[in-house]
Amino acid sequence: MTIANIAVLVVGCIHLMIAAVEMLLWKRKSVFGRLERLRLSEDEARKVSPIVANAGLYNSFLGVGLVWSASNHAGLLPVKLYLLSCVAVAGLFGAFTLKWSTLLIQTVPSLVAIWLLMR
Repeated sequence: MTIANIAVLVVGCIHLMIAAVEMLLWKRKSVFGRLERLRLSEDEARKVSPIVANAGLYNSFLGVGLVWSASNHAGLLPVKLYLLSCVAVAGLFGAFTLKWSTLLIQTVPSLVAIWLLMR
């Protein structure tokens, strides 16, 4: 496996972890304790949990697609670039609408993976 495919795999795993938190762990006390960074009270977090779970589903699609494309790389460069571009744009949007650290979690790793693929 090339370093570029490892980078794609890492971005995919990050999104699978994000999906797990959003879909499965959002209502747990351990997650609620960290929600002040999103400026959400526990009550507000409970109210938005269906929306967050839906976003988690989309993150799982990205994660699975990236893991799959990294493990089977024959002819899948356009798929990898598309999915990584989606992650980069989602990270930019998240930085403007949620918190700036989304750039570090989503955008930077995806741009590094794109750069490695294009070398």
